[in-house]
Amino acid sequence: MSEEPVALAFEEREYSLAELDALTSGMAATLADRGVRAGDRVALMSSNRPEFVIALQAVWRLGAAAVLMSPAWKRTEAEHAIALTRPGHAVGDHPVLAELMPMLSLDDPITPGQRTFDVVPADRDALFVFSSGTTGMPKAVRHTHASFAVAVEHWRAALQLTSADRMQIMTPPSHILGLLNIVMALDTGTWIRLHRRFDIDLMLQHIESDRITIEMAVAPIALALAAHPDLESHDLSSLRYIMWCATPVTESVAEAVTARTQVTWVTAYGASELPVIACNDLDGKHLDTVGKPVPGVRVRVVSLDDGEPLGADGVGEIQVRSESVMAGYLPESATPDAFDDGWYRTGDVGTLDSEGWLRITDRSKEMIKVRGFQVAPAEIEAVLHGHPAVDDCAVFGVPDPVNGEAIVAAVKTHASVTAEELQALVGERLAAYKRLTRVAFVAEIPRLPSGKVLRRVLKERLWTSV
Repeated sequence: MSEEPVALAFEEREYSLAELDALTSGMAATLADRGVRAGDRVALMSSNRPEFVIALQAVWRLGAAAVLMSPAWKRTEAEHAIALTRPGHAVGDHPVLAELMPMLSLDDPITPGQRTFDVVPADRDALFVFSSGTTGMPKAVRHTHASFAVAVEHWRAALQLTSADRMQIMTPPSHILGLLNIVMALDTGTWIRLHRRFDIDLMLQHIESDRITIEMAVAPIALALAAHPDLESHDLSSLRYIMWCATPVTESVAEAVTARTQVTWVTAYGASELPVIACNDLDGKHLDTVGKPVPGVRVRVVSLDDGEPLGADGVGEIQVRSESVMAGYLPESATPDAFDDGWYRTGDVGTLDSEGWLRITDRSKEMIKVRGFQVAPAEIEAVLHGHPAVDDCAVFGVPDPVNGEAIVAAVKTHASVTAEELQALVGERLAAYKRLTRVAFVAEIPRLPSGKVLRRVLKERLWTSV
């Protein structure tokens, strides 16, 4: 093993920065031999592994852009991504990509190399990530080296990350959060362990054995922690905090974990298009918010009716300005709608109070309209999550001839509870127009790797019975 400090661990293997550098040089030479040139696009479809990191850095050193494709995708989704971004080359470990393009396999051994590279202009494309595609097929989000570097800087400052920290990454590297964490950690000298996939027991075991200081959790990870029968038997004392990302915090879930482990939570908010928008103080308070806009990011809330900026506590669409914003979408025709006079339109609905705390109430496209009232699914979901029998849930609207829309809850439980009990619980806590018309018990709530609920999928599944 190298005398140098370890930068990255994966299963039993450890890599120093110098080793990663030599392997990146070797991979870049192989890609150059295959014809990759500055300005080219390279499709990258891989599980979370060191070779992904090496390939990504090799693509960047050659001045090319990485098209990051989710390893969870089926052929249709991969074909769509390729048609949209038209990469000239492919690298990965996935049979779907290998079927569609000549692919350099990450399972092949990499010969270390040593060479110098030209400096890549900051305004050149660095990566294409894909929007979650909760409505229709995903769009490609284009980031330059400049915009992504600003996002990395914002994230580092928000986390107060130093080279003394230790992290593990279980979220897919094709998603902006996993990518941001990997690039930021290597850039900062923070020790990281990569995992092929999420496994709650492995995660807890490595917090203990690797003395992890910052744990990243999307909603499914948070739910798994809260439901873990032996959570107290693990020594989690090395953790500074757990970061809840990608969806607003379900306070009852966070509080259950803190009560059992004494570890506090921090919330953060971002998007593929503008990766770091807001982050909470690291003191574990204000969990009902996603924090305050990070330095270098401006946030405003505008009316859902006329687009005019609102005052403190006004409910409307959250819009953001920052140098970390994407360069645009593919297809390019989608870009103009994403901006309002230079402000990126998040599509999220929320409030900004007089002290600068930002709260998200829901997605504008997912708001349910009942008798002219706007109902946020997340508000009802928070109440349902508070019931001891409920493991997970999702709320959505379906057409209703009398009220405009009726409210339906899909609920996954681990103990006996009736639909009437859950309807009564919501009725006790919330206004009458937010009451549930129907409760459907399901085996699973479909979610994206980021934790976002696929309401559209649920709607389609339950539609016939609603």
